[in-house]
Order: sequence, then C-alpha cells, then structure tokens
Amino acid sequence: MAACGEEGPPPEPATTEYFGYQVDKPLLTSNAASLEGVSTNAEALSARLYPAAFVSGPSGQSIPNSDLLLARSVHGPSFSVEYQINEDATFSDGDPVDCVDFQLAHTAGTTPELFDAHLPLMKQVEQFQCAEGSKRFRIVFREGDGGRWRELFDAGSVLPAHTIAREAGLEPGQMHAAVNGEDEQALAAVAEVWNTGFDLAEFNPQLQVSFGPYMIDRVGAEGEVVLARNPHYSGDDAVLEHIVVWPREADSERLRAEGALRIADTPTAEPGFDTTGYAVESVVGELTDSLRISDEGLFADRDNRQAFAACIDRKAVARASSEASGVEVPPVAVHTVPHLDPIRAQLEEIDSAHAEPDYEAAEPLRGQTVRIGYLGPDERKAAMVEAIGASCAEAGITVEDASADGSTLADLEGGIDAYLWGTHPMREYGTVSARLTEVDNLRKAEEAMWEELPSIPLSAQPRTFAIDEDASNVVVYSGLTGIGWNKDRWQLTEDEESSAEESEDEVQ
Repeated sequence: MAACGEEGPPPEPATTEYFGYQVDKPLLTSNAASLEGVSTNAEALSARLYPAAFVSGPSGQSIPNSDLLLARSVHGPSFSVEYQINEDATFSDGDPVDCVDFQLAHTAGTTPELFDAHLPLMKQVEQFQCAEGSKRFRIVFREGDGGRWRELFDAGSVLPAHTIAREAGLEPGQMHAAVNGEDEQALAAVAEVWNTGFDLAEFNPQLQVSFGPYMIDRVGAEGEVVLARNPHYSGDDAVLEHIVVWPREADSERLRAEGALRIADTPTAEPGFDTTGYAVESVVGELTDSLRISDEGLFADRDNRQAFAACIDRKAVARASSEASGVEVPPVAVHTVPHLDPIRAQLEEIDSAHAEPDYEAAEPLRGQTVRIGYLGPDERKAAMVEAIGASCAEAGITVEDASADGSTLADLEGGIDAYLWGTHPMREYGTVSARLTEVDNLRKAEEAMWEELPSIPLSAQPRTFAIDEDASNVVVYSGLTGIGWNKDRWQLTEDEESSAEESEDEVQ
C-alpha cells in the first residue's frame, strides 16, 4: 500500500486538450507499407513518425531528408545509390537508426506474400549491401531500373528493426541474417511482428518507437493517437509538444465544440461541422482514384481485364465522384505519371484512346459479375462504383459493390475482383522505372500498363481541408502524407499557445 499522504502520478490531460487533426480514414496501424496501412493511407499518421528519405512537398518537390540520411546516385554498368545515415539519427528509445532498418523494408517489399506488404518499387532492387549495425548502405538496381529511386523509402515504410527483432524473440544478429535470407524461420517471425505489431488497437510503446520529430505517446479510447515530441530526434524539435490525430469515426462537431479540432481532412466540400472560424479549402487532389485488379479468378486472364476496362465510362465516374464530394474532378486515363504533372500532356494520345467506353471491346465479359471492394462506408466511392455498374451494364456486365468496413487490398486474394483506392503513380508500379523527363520511356511504360492492366485509372481524387484560423504554418498538400506532411511545423497563435500551456501546467 502507498504511504499515508503519498500522491500518485498526476492524471494525464484529456486528449481533447491538445491540438487536434482529424483524418478522413480509420486509424488502424502506423505501418504504412502493410496492406492494411496502404489501404487506409497510414502515411497521414506516420509522415512525421517514420519520415521518408525524400519528403514530398505541396509544389511537387522532393526534399532530401538530411536529418535521416544523405543519398548519392552512381551511374555505371548498373545504376546504384549510396546512402549515409545521419550519425545522430536515433529512435525514440535511444537506439541508433542503421542500415538494417532500411534492409528490412527492402525484404518486406521483395517478399510481399510473407509480410503482407505493398512496396512495389523494391522489386527493382537487385542487391542490398548492408553490414550489420552500419550507418552506410548501397543498393544496386536491376538493369534499366532505378529511375524512381527517390520514392523507395517512403513515409511509414522504414520501421525499427531492433524492436521488431526483440518482439519476434530473435537473438542479437539474427535479424541481419534473416533479412539476408539466411534464416527463414526467423524471417517468418519477423514478418508476423512487422505486419501486425504496429496495429494501434494493441499499441505497444516498446515496439512502436520512431525516428521522426514525433513519437506515439498513447492511443485514446476513441482510437485517437496522441503524438508527443521525440526527445531523441536529430533535427529541429516539433513546434507543438503534442498533436492528437483523430480517426474519421470521431464526432467532428463535438471535437469542434470542445476546441479540440484544429485541422480536418473532410470527405466533402461542406464539412459536417460548424466551420465558423475555419478556412475551408477544396482542391483537385494529387492522387488518382484507381481500381487495383486481382490477378486471381476472373481477372487472371488479361483479356478479361482489358474487356472490363473497356466498359468503364471515366467521365461518368468522375462526375459521380464530383457530385458526392462537392469538388469538381476530371477523369484520368494515365497510370505512370501524376495526373496534375504537365508531362501528362506528352501522353495525351494514349490518354485519349481510353477516354471513352468501348462496349464492343467489352463484349467478351458479357454475363460476368465483377465485385469491387473499398474501405467502407464511403458514399463517394459507392457512387463511383454505381457509375461503373451503369456503364458496364451496357455491355451486359454486372458490377457488385463488395465494400466492407475494414476492407483492404488483401481482399483481392479471392474475396473481390477489384479494389477502389487512391494511388500515387510514382510509387505504385514496380514495373515502371522511367523518370518524368524520359518521355519516350514513359510512353512505352504507359502502353505496357494498358496492355497488362494491373490497375485501371479512373479520376482525380477530390480533397477538402478545414483549417482553424488560429493555426499557422499549415500548408495544404493532397499527396499520400496529406496536409500533415509538415505537422511538426504547425503552431497556434501566441494567445492560444499560452492558454494551452497554462492548462497543462495546472494539470501537472
């Protein structure tokens, strides 16, 4: 029993007392490279927990993350990249970041069936050269590959190998052997922890350590994730000591009324809460809403994939998305480049060839049923699937809405025929290596994509953000990491900050 008069630890401040940011997805995992993570756009949470090697910015720039590492490309018989990890790069538990953390991401991407991972560009890497514990490593690409090397280690894809090894019951040194393919049993244990250990419903603070400006402090009763400054971060301290990331299921109006909602990524141009005191900005997003096609069942046959693509009226799908969201977005018929990039004009001939449905070309699929899944519930995606169904019915093809709460890309393995989600072309296609400046190679790659059809592009993704007028340093970005790409730079006006700090001092 505690001694008489002895006080326990002070109660933690309520999560509504901190700066709040609500995303338009459920918060299920901090691993943005797992099938669950990519399906729920976990990058929005993980952007400043596990920052990318090159940070994508709102003006299309790719910013080297020197707080994490420096990279140098080497042109020779085989294209390669040499990396030097920052000597001060450290996880929030004090352990150094080393090359095995990056090698684990590579191993996950090259054995996706074991890890349930989605890191397509990793398949272009032929060699990964890493000495255990080293701050240096080198990757060598397959012949002709490597043009998109800056996208390799994206936000939320490089995770703490040392804590994963410990959780998997490995001895020191076993992790390096496992990722080198020398210990299959150990690698299977690693894959299990990598895939499920970062689930937020079972938050494990000893496992989910981070190397970005924020770390996860705790997960609240409503699924909200409390971020705290990482005391071991090698770069500039985050401006706000805490940020709470709220899932889409949280009551936005209640959060607003309690002063807890500062920034929101909303599904429609008219947010479902009182926006007095907020700036609301809608944009045509950087991502492309696409159908990821199963390589099993009906669509194991390439001719069937081509027939299905032919029945889709992209203009009708874009119109349905626009009406449901309140944001006007265009149809998109290119795979290999961001639809907003000016280089798309160089692919106009290919784009135009697929702009309209071709019901005659869709005839081989007559009488078949196509099941389309997506992360539900989602009224906008439901409207898009309905539009696909209406146009494909013209060719005698039935489209079934197979969405479900918690549906992910994993459902393509026997559960559904196609998965509707937002993708970024620069990261999505492991068979595409062309740089944006290589027009002839881009054309060849785009033609190959339409021949094989691993995915079918549909339309631009609409995005709307609501930003509290007392928040500053908030820069709208509609890529994978979203508006939270620079959340460590966010701040409140002085009066708001002072009030929040005084409130926290009183609790302590």
